[in-house]
Amino acid sequence: MAEENVSATLTVAEPVARVFAVLADPTTHPAIDGTGWVREAVDRAPLTEVGQVFRIGMYHPNHPDGHYEMANEVRVCDPPRAIGWLPGQEKDDGHLEFGGWTWRYDLVPLGPSETEVTLTYDWSAVPQFIREYLHFPPFGPEHLTTSLQHLAELAARTSAEPST
Repeated sequence: MAEENVSATLTVAEPVARVFAVLADPTTHPAIDGTGWVREAVDRAPLTEVGQVFRIGMYHPNHPDGHYEMANEVRVCDPPRAIGWLPGQEKDDGHLEFGGWTWRYDLVPLGPSETEVTLTYDWSAVPQFIREYLHFPPFGPEHLTTSLQHLAELAARTSAEPST
């Protein structure tokens, strides 16, 4: 594959602020994920600033431990237009080590109740030594579209929930 990123776009029938709020809430990420690998938010605070780290419990049958944890560093936080992070892992000494791939959501309001969302997975900064044992992208092309559909469904459900 010559490109080193993949993306998908979907129009979500919800206001941009609501869609952004869903994405900025790590507890929603398992419901958005299209692979089934994201299991639970370890850090549950909303994503509010660049540099913030949030941890997510993961599962992959090909991972040596099956269950593992990703430490994600927020790299883009421009409410309600864009949010993105760089996944990595925390080493035993507390140091964070990143693989070089990023997730980014770009949101464009199409009116008061519609948002165009583009999800991009970019692996252009992955070093060669990681490419020797990981295939990129590590999921099929349907993953991004499935994730965006899950996001749309979740945003619709949160708008239907009564306020407390």
